[in-house]
Formats: sequence, structure tokens, C-alpha cells
Amino acid sequence: MKINKGLSTYAGMLALAGSLLAAGNAQAQSEATECIAPAKPGGGYDLTCRLAANGLEKTGMIDKPMAVSYMPGGIGAVAYNHVNGVRDDDPNLIVAASTGAAVNLALGKFGQYDADDVRWLGALGVDYGAIVVNADAPWQSLDELMEDLKANPGDIAFGAGGTVGSQDWMKAALTAKAADLSPRKLKYVSFEGGGEALAALLGDHIQVFTGDLSELKSQLESGKIRVLASLSEERMGGPYADIPTAAEQGYDVQWPIWRGYYMGPNVSDEAYQKWMDRMSQLAQSKEFAELRKERGLFPMSRFGPEFNDYVLEQVDQFESLAKEVGLKQ
Repeated sequence: MKINKGLSTYAGMLALAGSLLAAGNAQAQSEATECIAPAKPGGGYDLTCRLAANGLEKTGMIDKPMAVSYMPGGIGAVAYNHVNGVRDDDPNLIVAASTGAAVNLALGKFGQYDADDVRWLGALGVDYGAIVVNADAPWQSLDELMEDLKANPGDIAFGAGGTVGSQDWMKAALTAKAADLSPRKLKYVSFEGGGEALAALLGDHIQVFTGDLSELKSQLESGKIRVLASLSEERMGGPYADIPTAAEQGYDVQWPIWRGYYMGPNVSDEAYQKWMDRMSQLAQSKEFAELRKERGLFPMSRFGPEFNDYVLEQVDQFESLAKEVGLKQ
């Protein structure tokens, strides 16, 4: 059977074009993505990268596993400088960040770079600070604690897993400010971590622990502690439903510990929008909601310019507080 040579050539060209198009689509769907955790494996930044990596893979939004790399140093400063100086326009790179990063930026701990030197992408989860006392403490409400604190600030020791200037200290300082008490007068004891600080509370070595809601679940069930306030916008559900917010008790204190990401300053608008859409879609999926809950986080969905403005506003607030107490000129 004779085949028209022109038709054969045309069919071959169509087949070649089709295969090239398919290869192009496969390449687009299989982009090599990466998340940098600015710390050693196993910590909060590792959790944040895994949250994105596992969520995107589980929901089928990426068909090639996201690489998670570790870049410890300077509590996030090394990674921040690396992204600004080396990978400032990488469209497939995101970097884990948190409220702690905003605190360190406010204190000038990231060297020559400021908070607006990256593109803040979004947050996929959040925890909240809490004001915690022993179950047999004399205070039944935040108001009772604040009244005693104003009268005798030197008699009430706050404690948490961070030094003066850390985000755990910031929680205590903002609580003092809400009671019209200078953070300079606050008696604060620093511990290696939240677990050590909680043990000190249970042993009556400190009177107030500024912890995080997610780490208190087992202690709530044991009845050994009393949470006077959550530092959230509204009451949390589940085991935390009976805990009033500081705001509803008349004290304007909020401390969200968000888990989010940033990208390089010169990433294209197209790449930034693509990641913003991807994260927004992920946050709305049922599979991701389960993943977030397993990691002890509450929902938070802020993306793109809204999140960027939110972080910059936080940094300004922390910087003002740091100057007030002499941590920054």
C-alpha cells in the first residue's frame, strides 16, 4: 500500500510536536522544589519545611518530592543572608520562617538585611502563646495576676525557654505592658527550653510560665496547671475551648507563633503568584488539615502581600518594644 509522502511527513511532525509538548508539560509538573530549614534537623524549622513538603506531595500538588535542606547558623541569619546574596531569584526555593525570625529581624540579628529584603510568602499554621500558672496558684484570672503584678512586680517570677529578647520573653514583656507595667521591672528567668520552664513552674521555682498552647495539652488533662489566658485572636476549640483570651479579659495581648515561608527578593511576580496560589490551595485541603493537626498547629491562612504586610507590621512592633527596654538603640 502506498502512503502519500506529504501526509506521512505531516503526521510525523505532529507526533514530534505532541511528544515535545508532553515532555514540556511533564517537566513543568516535575519541577525540583526545595525548602531550606534555617536550623539543624528536628526543630521547628524542620517541622515547617516538612509541613509544606509532605502536604504538597500528599495532595498531589507536586509529583516530585520537595527537597529539604538544612542551613543552621545565627538563628536564621545564615539562611537569610544566603537567599539574599546567592539565591535571590530562585523560583523553586522557599525558606521556613516563624515569629522568632521576625523578632530577630527586629533586633537586627540578620546583619545588613532588613525585614523587607525578602518576599514573605505565607503561613500554613500557627500556635499561640499562653499565660500559665500552677493549679494551686492564688490567681483564678488574668486580671487577678495583673493586679498583683502591678503591686509587687518583684515577687512574681515569669519564666520560659528563651533569654531576654527572645519571643518567649516578648510574651511576658507584652503582658506586663498590657498591665501598664514597664517590662524593665519584670522578673524573668531564662531556661533552656519550654519543658524545663514548665518543670520549674510545677516545682514552684517560678510563678508564671509563658508557654505555647500546643505544648500544654497533656498538662491540661493532668490538672496540674491553670491557663489564665491564650494569646490568640479568639478562643481555640477542643481541649482549649474553656481558656479565655487575654483580649476578652481586657488585655490587648496577642502572640501568634506562625509557621511560614519567604522567597528571594528578586523572584519574579509570576513565580511568587504561583507559590501563593499553591499554598492557598494546600491550606484549604482536608488532607492538609489532618497533617497540620497532627503537628499540634492551628489554622492560619495568610498569603502574598497580606502576609508580607503582616510580618513587616510585626517586626515594627517588636522593634519598638526592644527599644523601650534598651535591647536596641
